[in-house]
Amino acid sequence: MLNKNVVNFIGCDSEYEDAKVVLFGAPFDSTTSYRPGTRFASQTIRNESYGLETYSPYKDKDMEEGAFFDSGDLELPIGDSEQVLHKITERVNIILEDGKIPFMIGGEHLVTLGSVRAIAKKYPEFHIIHFDAHTDLREDYLGVKLSHASVIRRCWEIVGDGRIHQFGIRSGERDEFLWATIHTNMHKFNFDGLKETVEKLKGKPVYFTIDLDVLDPSIFPGTGTPEAGGVTFMELLEAVHLVLSECNVISCDVNELCPPLDPSGTSTAVACKIIREMLLDFIKE
Repeated sequence: MLNKNVVNFIGCDSEYEDAKVVLFGAPFDSTTSYRPGTRFASQTIRNESYGLETYSPYKDKDMEEGAFFDSGDLELPIGDSEQVLHKITERVNIILEDGKIPFMIGGEHLVTLGSVRAIAKKYPEFHIIHFDAHTDLREDYLGVKLSHASVIRRCWEIVGDGRIHQFGIRSGERDEFLWATIHTNMHKFNFDGLKETVEKLKGKPVYFTIDLDVLDPSIFPGTGTPEAGGVTFMELLEAVHLVLSECNVISCDVNELCPPLDPSGTSTAVACKIIREMLLDFIKE
């Protein structure tokens, strides 16, 4: 049983017992290698979500038609990555044990590993769909294995070959791209091949992780490692809808908003809208 946060993401005010989807924040950015600040994302997203309506004209659905609960941010020991991951795993375990869908708001992308560790216990045959600008497949970054630059490599150590499906990738070392040709299903630059992937994964449990720097920085400048050449907002919205409406998504996360890097608030507004649309996809017809 989790307690309701004082300030909720808009529309996430159902009682815990009634909720289908449970949000929580993982405010952590200790391994960020370029521009830190993602630890402020979840709190900022909650506050700014009230600039949205609960109704989506994209889907003709309203948050009030669903059952969503916001359990607030985890209190994380910022200097200890392994302890941070352990606390995330604990929270995801609680939500899964209660028969609900965990929805994590990061934070840097390393937080995904904490969720994946929990998912693997309940769904050992699950797949990962990964939207990102970066491969995140390094063996280590500057000698550190628990890094945002190696998070998907650590996830691969849990799920193995053929169960990680990457889209939008446009940055990484050559060795990472070569490694991916053997161990993951990588689709560079855009969402080509997503429809076919979704068809193959129908009925299988899927963990869905989104690094928002998959978007072009002209749309989403507020991120720690921006990469030119990304997808548009509508392309991401359509891809997210395809995954969530067609796959058996048993948990998901959205990461890498860095609010201090975009004082205009535009990047936060984009993140809020993506999260709202994702939540609405959990309301089935």
